[in-house]
Amino acid sequence: MFAQAEESTSRGARSSRIVKASRAKATYWTYRALNAAIAVVPELLAEMGGVIASYGMLVSDPDRRLLVARHQDRVAGTKLDEASSRQAVRRAYRHYARYWVESARLPAMPPAQVKTRMLRVEGFHHLKSAVEEGRGAIIALPHLGSWDFGGAWLALQGMPMTTVAERLNPPELFEWFARQRSSIGLSIYPMGADAGKAVLGVLRSGGIVGLVCDRDLSGNGVEVEFFGERTTIPAGPAALALRTGAALLPAAVYSGPGRDHHAAVLGRVPAEHSAGFRTDVARVLQEVALQLESLIRRAPEQWHMFQPNWPSDYDRSAWSPKATMDGKPYSEEDVAPKHPDRQGG
Repeated sequence: MFAQAEESTSRGARSSRIVKASRAKATYWTYRALNAAIAVVPELLAEMGGVIASYGMLVSDPDRRLLVARHQDRVAGTKLDEASSRQAVRRAYRHYARYWVESARLPAMPPAQVKTRMLRVEGFHHLKSAVEEGRGAIIALPHLGSWDFGGAWLALQGMPMTTVAERLNPPELFEWFARQRSSIGLSIYPMGADAGKAVLGVLRSGGIVGLVCDRDLSGNGVEVEFFGERTTIPAGPAALALRTGAALLPAAVYSGPGRDHHAAVLGRVPAEHSAGFRTDVARVLQEVALQLESLIRRAPEQWHMFQPNWPSDYDRSAWSPKATMDGKPYSEEDVAPKHPDRQGG
């Protein structure tokens, strides 16, 4: 009897693994097919498809929509009225769809077009000075606008950027993602010890490392105050700056006007040793968080924050019901996110 039970359990486990593997493969091929289609259709058609997709995401997931509204309230520093909140959420979804459409089309975009579509880079002299010093530069980025476009533009200036991204499932999806970014001049390493060694090597050779750091994907970040509430963000930017002496520069790449882009590079965040290493990391990260706030406030609708990011985001009692797009109130089931997944940038 026990042998039969064990055999049945083993068969069930094998079946579960097969199903998971099949779903992962389906995700991979679906992703690749959609990406290929977006890359080859006329630009206007791709943009229209993005608008339609954004509306589909908007209406299909009321709990996620409520979460986006909550984040927009945070940036505003107050609870937005119903009309302003709806408009902010609509724009956030539209810009998120634009980001994915542009990312799919970027590898095939002519270099001359990438150059001309970056209208201006405010504070670019901060980055140039840091590179000229020869100790490397760490660009601290929020999930805002189109950081991939900024990476492609930097590569065309002879200043290629290395970055770190969350591992994806299946592994083939990450490998394909890395090849896509490599084709525009971005070097990508998966999170882990090897990534740490790689970025240290880049900085010590005087190169540029870009780290998207407004979300703690690993779960072992450092606590800071971010938009008036305590949460954690990755320690990487501060730790690397303190260890290597590389310049730490908060920056963002914004979408618009129209199909163009513009960017802002802020001044260097001081990263000197003054206490214990952990204390120094926390101090530097707090300043990074403040600078990220200022960058996000310039275009809050372009902030791709669609996941819980503060402890209170997981607390049902902290949420306040808002109206849905059709004017009906949210149900009790919509109050807290059902699937606070992790989406990499």
